Amino acid sequence: MCWVGNAMSRRIVSSRAQRPQIIHSLPALARRLAQWRARRERIGLVPTMGALHAGHLALVKRAQRRADRVIVSIFVNPTQFAPSEDLKTYPRTFAADVAALARIGADLVWAPSVETMYPHGFATHVVPEGPATVGLEDAFRPHFFAGVATVVAKLFIQCDADVAAFGEKDYQQLKVVTQMARDLDLKTRILAVPTVRERDGLALSSRNAYLSASERTAAPTLHRVLVECADNITSGQAIGRALTEGCAKLARAGFAVDYLEARNVDTLAPVQSAKDGPLRLLVAARLGKTRLIDNIAV
Repeated sequence: MCWVGNAMSRRIVSSRAQRPQIIHSLPALARRLAQWRARRERIGLVPTMGALHAGHLALVKRAQRRADRVIVSIFVNPTQFAPSEDLKTYPRTFAADVAALARIGADLVWAPSVETMYPHGFATHVVPEGPATVGLEDAFRPHFFAGVATVVAKLFIQCDADVAAFGEKDYQQLKVVTQMARDLDLKTRILAVPTVRERDGLALSSRNAYLSASERTAAPTLHRVLVECADNITSGQAIGRALTEGCAKLARAGFAVDYLEARNVDTLAPVQSAKDGPLRLLVAARLGKTRLIDNIAV
């Protein structure tokens, strides 16, 4: 046995992996939550679509530092996929996901069916504005953030979450979810977790599995170009020139760029110069059939 420090209590974690409880129904979830609340335990949530990697596990570990119990939801949400996107082929690795969560001591896996999340007659959707309508991901996936906001709001309520961990890799999504929780007076506090990367800089993503060997070799260029653009802007180069040069480098590496933008770190509003406040660089580009996104602070 080993002791692991927790912000609210001392939790005991077995040295041998213990399978988290798996729940598929709302009544069973409510019963488990009532037991935890009776012991005045704080609840953390990590919303995922499965195909877990080290980035997801970093979210779980962050939540464990802020809560007594951590729920990981695994639900491939159909409402955030357009008809042309990869809903049917999105990687599904449930058994491996549960095994990985067992190794780090997650308490519960919430794995609802589509019918549980969206029962017959479901007719209410959260349609976010603000950071959801700034011309980044929303310009290319206009359906996306309404699907995300609706399912995340439901997960927050279903899991009675005190805190929820989201990665900075999906930076616009992080801002949208934070705004939504604040605007709807949801009690869930959002924990932002830095992007986890491969040694060559590529941001971890479930969609990296789609890359061919040659594409995987080229993929880290995305992060390298972001770093170069940030360095150039910090050194005084005009933002427009830095981004134009960055787009050209990505094109030469085989990327089809959807956007490479400098935005205000809080509002995601466009900026003209480094004097317009703290900046974030955000990029989305296709490499073969795989669409990759990334971002860094300037």
